[in-house]
Amino acid sequence: MNTALLDRLRTELDERRTTTGPRGDLVVSGAQGPTLDVSGRTLVNLASNDYLGLAGDPEVLDAARRALRDLGLGVAAGRVLCGTRAVHGELEARIAELVGAEDAVLHTSCFDANLGVFDALLGPEDVVLSDALNHASLIDGIRLTRARRRVFAHADLDELERHLAENAHARHRLIVTDGVFSMDGDVAALPRLCELAERHDAVLMVDDSHATGVLGATGAGTAEHFGLEGRVDVLTGTLGKALGGGGGGFVAGARAVVDTLRQVSRPYIFTNALAPALAVAALTAIRIARERPELRERLAANTAWLRGTLRDLGYEVPPGEHPIIPVMLRGGTLAADVAAALRREGVLVFALAHPVVPAGEERIRVQVSAAHTAGQLERTAAAFGRARAVLAGS
Repeated sequence: MNTALLDRLRTELDERRTTTGPRGDLVVSGAQGPTLDVSGRTLVNLASNDYLGLAGDPEVLDAARRALRDLGLGVAAGRVLCGTRAVHGELEARIAELVGAEDAVLHTSCFDANLGVFDALLGPEDVVLSDALNHASLIDGIRLTRARRRVFAHADLDELERHLAENAHARHRLIVTDGVFSMDGDVAALPRLCELAERHDAVLMVDDSHATGVLGATGAGTAEHFGLEGRVDVLTGTLGKALGGGGGGFVAGARAVVDTLRQVSRPYIFTNALAPALAVAALTAIRIARERPELRERLAANTAWLRGTLRDLGYEVPPGEHPIIPVMLRGGTLAADVAAALRREGVLVFALAHPVVPAGEERIRVQVSAAHTAGQLERTAAAFGRARAVLAGS
């Protein structure tokens, strides 16, 4: 083993331990749901993206079990070889129908979808205009493209418009944004983004991972939420959050966009196809999400109640409506200390600090599910109330 590499890595790890602290993986037990078992204790789970509570839904699980029996664990091949099953095409059609697109193409994750889309569609004659708080997968995908890159301050659409004007000579200008930003839970200003894209003849791309299944009357996402169906050119999203939580991602848009990705997107061509059981589970979750609007109604009610209650307890909670609720606890280890106190009180949440969020913007990210009961939310609120003793001593 090369000692120079190991010495450098050990030094950097030591530096990380003394600055941001080491990052470790929490081992939990049981199925994803409104509660999780951690070290023999059952905690209220406010740390997952299971917004509709479908990760443990019996109908979704039964569908996956049947598919596992009939179609096997995985396909051990890519889509362009012998990896494609009928269920993959059926799922792509249902995704396109859900989001109102001509077609959709599956990937094994939305991270893969975002890695593959930019280089497949753009070249050195083009420019990408990206929100500063876009997801890491978008940032990494943009880095892989030969197109030029411009970053505008988060939600600063005046700066975006200046970039559009300054790059009017580009063959294509692609605006890319999260539909819902995962650290703050704020929803992109899609009406003005659509207006800017159309007025400047730009392409608009939205990563709707935290909105698909959650926002809109049928769960179609951010565009449906604003009544702007059909005005997003390229939409990416995940099946690993509200739509069952099993895994898988997609790109949806015009058929020419999707057909191009099938031909040249490297993550699509060089990765095994999505496991059939996950595809069947996602199909079932999409159907349930569309047939049971009461899930989104319950999610909205749970979110509104907990947002209001946390504010009443004196916590700083930015305005919003999404089930991602940031509880701002700025400075040092305060967010981590409160998160630890909450875990002792039976509530599972995580603190976010630099480099995940900027220094001075530390917070706890609370994520609500339709599966949470009133009793579980009341237990959470009581725990936050008792955790204020940490704040008093800070």
